[in-house]
Amino acid sequence: MNTASPTSRPQLVYLVFGSETYHQEAVFSIASALAFLQDTPDAGADIQVFSDNPEPYRLLPVRVRPLDEATRKRWSEPHGYHFRTKHVVLRQVLEESPVAMLIDTDTFFHHSPMTLFERVQPGTLLCNAFYTKYGDNHESILYTALHQRLLDMGVADDDMMTLNSGVMGLTQQDAHILDRSIELMDELFPHAQGAYTLEEFCLSIAAYRTVKVRECPDLIHHYWSRKQLFRAKVKAWIAKHAADPTSALALADTRQVSAHLPRPPRAQRLMYKLITLVLPKHQQQFIREILYGCYEHKNEFDQACGPVWWDKARQNQEERQKHPLDAHQLEHWFANPVVRLILGERRAAIYEHLMTSPAK
Repeated sequence: MNTASPTSRPQLVYLVFGSETYHQEAVFSIASALAFLQDTPDAGADIQVFSDNPEPYRLLPVRVRPLDEATRKRWSEPHGYHFRTKHVVLRQVLEESPVAMLIDTDTFFHHSPMTLFERVQPGTLLCNAFYTKYGDNHESILYTALHQRLLDMGVADDDMMTLNSGVMGLTQQDAHILDRSIELMDELFPHAQGAYTLEEFCLSIAAYRTVKVRECPDLIHHYWSRKQLFRAKVKAWIAKHAADPTSALALADTRQVSAHLPRPPRAQRLMYKLITLVLPKHQQQFIREILYGCYEHKNEFDQACGPVWWDKARQNQEERQKHPLDAHQLEHWFANPVVRLILGERRAAIYEHLMTSPAK
């Protein structure tokens, strides 16, 4: 673990606290960054991790910056809005370094981080991606709660693009964008009716008509959607490589964790649909989705997603029938001779998983 002060090199920054899952995500994201940095050996970046737990990063070439609860609480004030800390952390790093980029933990790289830094130029904010224009959804909380106030303030209108802040990259000379976004969070929080995405919305306002905005979904995957499937892939990588996360095999395996959803091919899904038609209608979709988790993927990290599909099948069934899928119902369905035939030897393991997995 490198604890030296940052150099003039680009700084790749993570903010990680709380449950083990976030630390696992961060470790994998960092490993994927290290793997792709090998593609640009003539240029490199320093990696910093602001964290309440240094242990997960012990075997990684990163600078861990301890973040205790009192400091994190202070950075969340005056309203206790914990996403405010993202901007405070990046602002602090930019006081020390000419260019820095804060990456959410639920990410992994498709290319060298240096290709992202190439997009962080003076007068430019790098974000993960654009969402939509602010005025495209008049029913959103951020629109109904803040639209008129923002017009009166003269800082935003319906044409403003809203941004995903899973990636935030700036040069030191543009750090004032973060000062402004923090100021806006503090001012707008009491009026935002608890809007979860206020942090990145305030970044959108701060950047609007002020700097050029670039995005980078072609260079990094931010799995804010279908998160459980990607977490299953990450956990499979962690289980395999936790003891030596920077070994040649571990870094090579980061490239095997792909951004595609691990579901069966279309022809296989059609076959599942046909063979489940013999079941009672109210069971067909459930068993069909259970079978999604039974498909044998060649990729070991896609294969690790099977239990997530089973959990999703249960969740979807409970939403359809508007009540929990209880043990008696589950036992009855899995005892069906056709289901026993369809699932074969996998039936017992699936049943055991659904009986022991907490309902979502």
